[in-house]
Amino acid sequence: MPTLAVVGAGAKAIAVAAKAAELRAMGVRAPDVVAVEKAGVAANWQAGGGWTDGAHQLGTSPEKDVGFPYRSSVVPRRNAELDERMTRHSWQSFLIATGQFAEWVDRGKPAPTHRRWSQYLRWVADGVGMTVVQGEVERIGIAERSGALGAAERNGALGAAEHSWALGTAETTVYADAVMITGPGQAERSVLPGNPRVMSIAQFWHRALAHERIAAERVAVIGGGETAASMLNELFRHRVSTITVISPSVTLFTRGESFFENTLFSDPTGWTGLTHTERRDALARTDRGVFSARVQDALLADDRIRHLRGRVAHAVARDDRIRLTLSTTQGGECSETVHGFDLVIDGSGADAMWFVPLFTQDALDLLELGLGGPLTAESLQDSIGHDLAVSDVYPKLFLPGLSGLTQGPGFPNLSCLGLLSDRVLGADLSHDLTRRFDEHQSVR
Repeated sequence: MPTLAVVGAGAKAIAVAAKAAELRAMGVRAPDVVAVEKAGVAANWQAGGGWTDGAHQLGTSPEKDVGFPYRSSVVPRRNAELDERMTRHSWQSFLIATGQFAEWVDRGKPAPTHRRWSQYLRWVADGVGMTVVQGEVERIGIAERSGALGAAERNGALGAAEHSWALGTAETTVYADAVMITGPGQAERSVLPGNPRVMSIAQFWHRALAHERIAAERVAVIGGGETAASMLNELFRHRVSTITVISPSVTLFTRGESFFENTLFSDPTGWTGLTHTERRDALARTDRGVFSARVQDALLADDRIRHLRGRVAHAVARDDRIRLTLSTTQGGECSETVHGFDLVIDGSGADAMWFVPLFTQDALDLLELGLGGPLTAESLQDSIGHDLAVSDVYPKLFLPGLSGLTQGPGFPNLSCLGLLSDRVLGADLSHDLTRRFDEHQSVR
């Protein structure tokens, strides 16, 4: 049975593992799913994970769970059976199993806290017996074609194909026929590391978790997405005089949440028929750099909030302040302005390319061979195929976090985990890799 290794044990890994388990229970061939995780299952949704204090509410509906939208297409003539099986891992099933369903309904079906959502995800992972290898992935390379793999360490259900990805941690090496990379990267990065007047996402939430009040006159929050939004929600409770939100957009836009906009996430059937410009416009309107309606309501009620348009080009500490140089483009001309703050919180969010430094040179060569050119964020995004993997790269490399532009806005987030698992599990992992590997060796 082929092995699919997933970097990170979050919602995407759990959704794929759950559907793979149900497929095997139906007697259908499905890969063994092994998550490699440095902290714990659903760690980024828990206090201490660096991305939240666990007390803030989930930005999407909890009904968009690991099986949503329950419209499987991976098993002809048996998809209805698969959907029925997946309902056993639904949000409602979790609430029923833990005695919380009636209360949730009576309270008007509120959005759960991040902590409660992590409990749900762990419940699903435990229920399907998801294999988790504890450790931080330090390198991702291509295993040799020789018989060396026959002596490779095996861990539980782990197998080693003749041509494999090799994921190295400090403790072990995991071999897999395909790899899926998930997660937002490092929450510790900031525009001015080491300065006490500049806080990373992780530093901010660790301070909130310790109930340490922030006291400052002028505070800047960099970022216009949901990561920054949840930080603003917390910051309202602290002793600050003004809060300036810095983002590249002309204003703080509200995320489109009507039926028509939500459909783009749960049913991306017509997405590939749109032009690149239309897709980028849709992403900008519904997903990237926008706040939910709930957060916008809170912003409207607080007169301390300001907005500055621009990208942070430079940051420097001077005269007990952090001076940020903001770059903006108007009419094709670039201009820069400097603004001073007592405290800067870098909530600009994830780096979509955070995983690239993990690749060994062999792996980078293989990716550039498949891409037909240099490895960039743009080339990777444009190369993502229907199965959410990089086209013409074998063994398969699934990058759902970069698939929004080519496949639809729901795949990078929590909005269509059931469709995501269909795409990944429906991929062909049995390609003859000899020709591709030989081409790779010839260009070295």
